[in-house]
Amino acid sequence: MRILVIHNFYQHAGGEDTVFRQEVEELEKEHDIKTLTFQNKKGWRGALQYLAYPWNIRATWKVKKIIKSFAPDIVHIHNLHYSSGPLLIRSAYQLGIPVIMTLHNFRLLCPSASLFCHGRIFTNSIYQDFPWTAVRLRVLDNSLTKTFFTAFTYWIHRKWGTWNKISKFIVLSQFSKSLFVESTLPIAEERFIVRPNSTDIIPTVRTAGSGFVYIGRLSQEKGIVPLLKAFSTLPFPLSIYGSGPQQNIVEDFAKHYKNIRYFGYQSKDLLTKAIKHAEALIVPSVCYEGMPMTIIEAYAQGIPVLASNIGILNKMVLPLYTGMHFNPYEEADIGRVVTQWEKLDKTTKRQIRENCVTEYKKHYTVKKNMDKLMDIYYEAIQQRKEKQ
Repeated sequence: MRILVIHNFYQHAGGEDTVFRQEVEELEKEHDIKTLTFQNKKGWRGALQYLAYPWNIRATWKVKKIIKSFAPDIVHIHNLHYSSGPLLIRSAYQLGIPVIMTLHNFRLLCPSASLFCHGRIFTNSIYQDFPWTAVRLRVLDNSLTKTFFTAFTYWIHRKWGTWNKISKFIVLSQFSKSLFVESTLPIAEERFIVRPNSTDIIPTVRTAGSGFVYIGRLSQEKGIVPLLKAFSTLPFPLSIYGSGPQQNIVEDFAKHYKNIRYFGYQSKDLLTKAIKHAEALIVPSVCYEGMPMTIIEAYAQGIPVLASNIGILNKMVLPLYTGMHFNPYEEADIGRVVTQWEKLDKTTKRQIRENCVTEYKKHYTVKKNMDKLMDIYYEAIQQRKEKQ
């Protein structure tokens, strides 16, 4: 099969980039793959990219050119924000190529992309035709201009029918699917297909780990500050990996508390090792996550997860089966759960680690994931042929 994969890189690397690279690497083993990527820039170049967001003719021209030369059977889009934009979808459709899109976040519903605003879950946009409440609250980078322009971009393409030119939307969980289905987005339920993320790691079960680890973006919606405050009162070690707008806060805590160590942004291999040697992975997000790759990597290595009781985390992490839940807004509850975990006996911990590997094998292996992806491709291609 000939597959064109399109992805827009953010200024800071994230989980979507990891999924994009992993899928391309796997697809290349058996198929003819071409990638078309875009990169968000800073400064005046980034401002020009943003102005072109709703109608990026240059990105559209690139898509037309590569489709005509490569002649793909299908186009798979991962991210369109913001240097590429949704207009390219229409080009692929007009050239008769079925388009698949993975929804790694909730940007189709809200300019926040995370359904998070001012420290809390924010779902108003789901039920509004145009997300005026989100604009008023400046949910994107606390900017009225950026929030409105992003909202306008997705709204105008909703009115133009651009999203209805996508054959299938891949969502990462049933939880995500339910949010899209109950929203005002005029897309039939059957076009949303649940397909979780995956990772290719040889499953192992460790007998014991050392300390707790956080890996991810250092920002408000990830709940990093309540986590730091909780560990500032605990005797247990916490290692933090990542970068983001709250990095200075993390660095300050690391200077004042010996049990908190900050390692910055690191390579994928080093992060995999960090998870492998941990007592448990901690995911304290106060927003709706898509499907954290770190949890899947932890399960593959038999590492339990202590996570928020919010959204998909409440489904992925099963209390005392693959980990434990806490209220991410309450530092005392984070501390209580961490302490409770430490007090579990060795036999219970060993069983939970084995359960993690079982969950990985059952839901998150690359083999199952890629088989599901190919089924989605073939179905989309067949449906487009029938329409033509």
